[in-house]
Amino acid sequence: MVNSIRIVCLANSRKLTGRCIAGRKWTKKGAGRWVRPVSAREHQEVSEYERQYEDGSDPRVLDIVDIPVLQPEPHGFQSENWPLDPRHYWSKAGVFPPFDMEQLVDPVDRLWINGYHTANGSNDRIPEELMKGVPNSLRLIGVDALELRVFAPGEAFGNAKRRVQARFDHGGSAYAFWVTDPGYERAYLSKLDGSYELGACFLTVSIGEPYEDWCYKLVAAIMELES
Repeated sequence: MVNSIRIVCLANSRKLTGRCIAGRKWTKKGAGRWVRPVSAREHQEVSEYERQYEDGSDPRVLDIVDIPVLQPEPHGFQSENWPLDPRHYWSKAGVFPPFDMEQLVDPVDRLWINGYHTANGSNDRIPEELMKGVPNSLRLIGVDALELRVFAPGEAFGNAKRRVQARFDHGGSAYAFWVTDPGYERAYLSKLDGSYELGACFLTVSIGEPYEDWCYKLVAAIMELES
């Protein structure tokens, strides 16, 4: 018998050579805890083969998905991790109605620990030594407005690669995180450098694995209300 868990998919974001999938557990009683299916690779990214439906298609944000999993395996602040069972296809059980998104939002103001910034970001990283007090790594929030900036952060140092950054206010604090939502990355990297104003959005925000003594906050998915 296949052991599976049903989630509302709230992220299918870029991670190394694969993706980071995450969502809220979904039952007849409504939304439950966050779930992140992970692979057995060193960095636990999920390959296209591992996450596909039987028809070969890829899970999309707001799909209601049955995912074959093993037992939960929390890893420090990434308490949401569930190793997936790669022997079985994922199954689409429906699509979550966008007009009901509020019931999936996490009622929080501050996005974990603030006060630590990169050169181009704002409140976008946390010292690894402080992460022992952080119980989770995923949240869904609503913002009244979102600015997407397209630029090459390393241009002054000879790196011409451009990136997409999300800037927004939440709970009285200003944030600027890199975007790993592949759809929005592709759409905005095709535009000229500059700032682009979006209206009200839902954002899936996450904390990545430690890198050189820091953990970075990211925007893993953007959901525009008009969409």
